[in-house]
Amino acid sequence: QVQLVESGGGLVQPGGSLRLSCAASGTIFGLLTMAWYRQAPGKQRESVALIRSTGTTKYADSVKGRFAISRDNAENTVYLQMNRLKPEDTAVYYCAIVQLGDVAYWGQGTQVIVSS
Repeated sequence: QVQLVESGGGLVQPGGSLRLSCAASGTIFGLLTMAWYRQAPGKQRESVALIRSTGTTKYADSVKGRFAISRDNAENTVYLQMNRLKPEDTAVYYCAIVQLGDVAYWGQGTQVIVSS
């Protein structure tokens, strides 16, 4: 079956960087649209970034210029490089497979805390 396993979360100071990874299995990764979402305490889950099989990317306005999504099809992995982190970036970050405009599969999530 399809599995998504995230890693790379943790505690970082404001202004710092983290790189999240999401390893996919059980599917033909190179054909997939992959995305990162996040959910902060007391808030709805929101889309952060998306990358299509063509390499086209899309970002939420709140992370444009600071975050970068990329993929390695040979490793079946999607990444989220997060730079200039802010306290408001604190959330659980989820990897997802997007099909026909909706999330078909979710990872288990990885916690990111931005705090001094």
